Amino acid sequence: MTNIPMQTQMPMQSQSQSATQPQSSTQLQSSTQSQLVTQQPIQSQPQPQSPLQTQIQVEHETFYSYQTDVELAHHLAYLRPMSSDWQRVLRSTVEIEPSPSHQSESQDVFGNMRSFFTLATPHNKLMVRSLMTVVLRDRYAKFDMAAAPEWEEVREALSYALDRAYVPASEFSFPSPYVPRLKELRDYALKSFTPHRSIAQASQDLSARIHREFKYASGATEVHTPIIEAFTKRAGVCQDFSHILIGCLRALGLSAQYVSGYLLTKPAPGQVKLRGADASHAWVSVYCPTAPGHWLELVPSNDMVAGLSHVRLAIGRDFGDVSSLRGVICGGGKHKLKIEVTAEEFGQPAAV
Repeated sequence: MTNIPMQTQMPMQSQSQSATQPQSSTQLQSSTQSQLVTQQPIQSQPQPQSPLQTQIQVEHETFYSYQTDVELAHHLAYLRPMSSDWQRVLRSTVEIEPSPSHQSESQDVFGNMRSFFTLATPHNKLMVRSLMTVVLRDRYAKFDMAAAPEWEEVREALSYALDRAYVPASEFSFPSPYVPRLKELRDYALKSFTPHRSIAQASQDLSARIHREFKYASGATEVHTPIIEAFTKRAGVCQDFSHILIGCLRALGLSAQYVSGYLLTKPAPGQVKLRGADASHAWVSVYCPTAPGHWLELVPSNDMVAGLSHVRLAIGRDFGDVSSLRGVICGGGKHKLKIEVTAEEFGQPAAV
């Protein structure tokens, strides 16, 4: 079995990709966004007292074409938008063709909904179309970054001590498969994390430096490119930028999550928004005890704090935990992948 990367998470860009695989049994991992046919009801939750909100609809279509029939396929999918005080899920539906022979859903250790489905009939095409509608509120509108605790204080609270209370966020302070602990990242981070600086301000400064000093280049890396290679090149995509920011924070003993989702983009003045022109996105959530929900979400590829343009899908230690479609297929030969994503404010349809 051979790992085949399908697509990295890249903002504001739709892409297609093909790969060659002669073996009859192929292991697939992809960041394409897929999910079982499901309907999520409206969930009533307390909302922050803020007039700033928006409603966003996301449509994500994934098409696989195979050279020969796939005789059997098992897939694990992550694409149920997370519901919280700042993101209310109104709708979440998905179509799968051909229809799965078996399907089930469960919650993973991080609270993400995961979906397993099996295709037991021969097929040479697979289509997954997901549609979701969420209401977003600006969780950080009144957050004072300067008033956040010093980063050394947070690091101390996260470190282990026999007589110290366990902090669940500490689970995200350790190395993970895509984010090893590297001295180079620690040295880079220390330029922003000066003594006694607010963890929020230091983290935002580090995120801004990555955006400023690294080049966004879709061809510079692949899904499994080691973090040190992207760091050395000073180039990559949002997945790389996020891994680097996470690696820097963890190298200092702080906690950081990888967040997968979508970015709402808007066309240039005088232009119309085209359907299928968006893509999935990735950013970082930093543990900050005084932030709303105790986490501060930063987007290093765009130098911003996540807000009314960011639809949150799943969280994990790194990309490997939230790869939205992975699995094993038997047969298929060569395959091609086409992805079309459209994110739009409700009531503002994109042009065909």
